Amino acid sequence: MRSSVLVVGGGLAGTSAALFLAWQGVAVTLVEKHPGSSPHPRAVGFTARTGELLRAAGLEGGLPPSRVSKGFGIRRVRVASLVGERFEETFWSPPAEQSQIEYSPAKGVGVAQDRMEPLLRDKAREYGADIRMSTRMLEFSQDDDGVTAVVQGDGEPYEIRADYLVAADGHRSPVREALGITRSGRGYMHTSRSVLFRAPLDEYLKDGIGQFIVDGVGFLTTYGDGRWVLMLEDREYDEPELRAKIFQAIGRDDLDVEIITTGRWTISAAVADRFSAGRVFLAGDAAHTLPPSRGGFGANVGIEDAYNLAWKLAAVLGGESRPSLLDTYDAERRPVALLCHQQIFARNDGHNRDGQPEDAPLIDNNAMHYGVLYRSDAVIGAGPELPPAQRPEQWNGQPGTRAPHVWLEPGKSTLDLFHRGWVLVADHPQWEEAAAPLGIRYERVEPLDAFGLTAKGASLVRPDGYLAWRSTDLPDAPAAVLAEAFRRTSAGTR
Repeated sequence: MRSSVLVVGGGLAGTSAALFLAWQGVAVTLVEKHPGSSPHPRAVGFTARTGELLRAAGLEGGLPPSRVSKGFGIRRVRVASLVGERFEETFWSPPAEQSQIEYSPAKGVGVAQDRMEPLLRDKAREYGADIRMSTRMLEFSQDDDGVTAVVQGDGEPYEIRADYLVAADGHRSPVREALGITRSGRGYMHTSRSVLFRAPLDEYLKDGIGQFIVDGVGFLTTYGDGRWVLMLEDREYDEPELRAKIFQAIGRDDLDVEIITTGRWTISAAVADRFSAGRVFLAGDAAHTLPPSRGGFGANVGIEDAYNLAWKLAAVLGGESRPSLLDTYDAERRPVALLCHQQIFARNDGHNRDGQPEDAPLIDNNAMHYGVLYRSDAVIGAGPELPPAQRPEQWNGQPGTRAPHVWLEPGKSTLDLFHRGWVLVADHPQWEEAAAPLGIRYERVEPLDAFGLTAKGASLVRPDGYLAWRSTDLPDAPAAVLAEAFRRTSAGTR
């Protein structure tokens, strides 16, 4: 069979890649060896930046209501037990004044991974993605014209021929290993056991704390839907022992507790030294294995990988851009993963028991979610003097940053103008005339100062909502200047 893109792996990153590609009209096939999502929910709590991407792809309305945006589940405290004495709170980063600035039109998404993945799969199928569960890739090869994969479902093995392959096949990633791509980082840290259980404990969440370090037991946290997970030291436990540990962590044994499943988790941290090789691209845990953190640097970063890669693949496959545009995926996303790795170990999040803290300045969480800087050939003007990330209000429309969120009218943000093709933001007729022959959509926006522009300036916004280039004022030949900027940043074929 034939497909434009083959995605290997049906976790959050892979399913997001299928969703974003199909949404942009790309013929995409996804193969996943398991019949469905893992019974262990794993990730919970998706950032508002992820919410923006899902909003763009038309999924926001299908998501359940969330308490994540109110800080639910992120605060962590050391306790004698869930019902017992509470000691010091451990902060992800030093406490700061609550910002009064609204950073996004979207909200955080407080849904467990095993419930998020089916939502993504269903939406991807709605857009035409071919999702094949219980299907394993046995081998693959690539040549100058594409990738050939041998896969197997319930029947005999068969071939899928694709132009490109996205490997979202997990932290062990057979695709990455086959390509010989090495990794850097802290590496193996420790192994933990877990027990997932259901119990009526919502009354202990009223103060907004959702993570508990229980002295002498382990780490207890909630998925916000009646399910809890208790992380324990790595050894074998029978059911009576697990129940005893759960009751010890709760601090009472008079509750109805349902044990759902158990798990064994290897905690490690590593970032691939390349995110691509030929026509194969790594995404999610295959590209960066980052330990669970209150910054949401695992699943959310993988979903953003998928979004960054999807618009570039769509542009190349659609003949609008040269294949060189795909080189900017590694240039933009790998530094973000490395920065996340650094920030996890610069913070007090329980991982530094495995080594020394990272000696690096702490970057505000809002800067990491909304304010990371891209430097690549798809950006003009992201100079070395700029920091790798800062809060949105510290930026002023510099190229390489996410376009600013400003409400244009109730329910409509500046961010809603983007994510479908290239857009020129300006308020001058000569810029409108310059954009038209290039096929760039022109959007008149007031005020322009959020983009760092004068009344005669213009900003070129990429299909992922990132600023590619700007002219703070009107040049002598705006049409020629814009055409050259567009050609360079889009790797355009015209």
